[in-house]
Amino acid sequence: MLKVKNLHVNFGGIKAVKGISFTVDKGSIVSLIGANGAGKSTTLRTIAGIIKASKGDIEFEGNSILNNDTSKIVKSGITLCPEGRRVFPDMSVIDNLKIGAYLRKDSITDDINKIYEMFPILKHRSWQLAGTLSGGEQQMLAVARSLMAKPKLMMLDEPSLGLAPLVVNNIFDIIKEINQTGVTILLVEQNANKALKIANKAYVIETGEIVMEGTGKELLNNEKVKSAYLGKTK
Repeated sequence: MLKVKNLHVNFGGIKAVKGISFTVDKGSIVSLIGANGAGKSTTLRTIAGIIKASKGDIEFEGNSILNNDTSKIVKSGITLCPEGRRVFPDMSVIDNLKIGAYLRKDSITDDINKIYEMFPILKHRSWQLAGTLSGGEQQMLAVARSLMAKPKLMMLDEPSLGLAPLVVNNIFDIIKEINQTGVTILLVEQNANKALKIANKAYVIETGEIVMEGTGKELLNNEKVKSAYLGKTK
């Protein structure tokens, strides 16, 4: 479904991404893991059209989307749930959801009802200002808002960041549930243990380069990955 080929991204004289290549198969969960500053988020933002690539290509369903406008990329079927949630704090939950569907021309009523089935807490908070939600509820809203665009591929950037362990478990259950509805997932996550457990395939990025790849299970059992990224995480 997605092919990233020899992707380079520069910020002035800084080479943030240095020729990475990877694929995301339709229906799969693919995780990108690595330390802070490795280039993971930059990669997602480049796929989404927020950052322009310096070199390489990005293909989605056989068509190049390299450096396309973000709105065109969303219309093609790709959404990004950004790091830090970035909900609109002074708007209600329902209005945040409607913004997620701003490019759609069809009725969104059925999809809002589906969102409320998947995230019952959001139904109860429908008219509450997003800024008054807990961190976990805001993350659920951010994910739900991305779903409102009816993506074929959803990219999630650090969905567990700053959340309590019980909430983290809930978020990862939701990611698996979304995948089971047919949405392909590309996940950037510092909680490597959680990310690898749900991944069909995973890549390790260090200083802008892919240094390792394999199935989630293979990387979970890799001694180098254990030492560098898993530690004593249960």
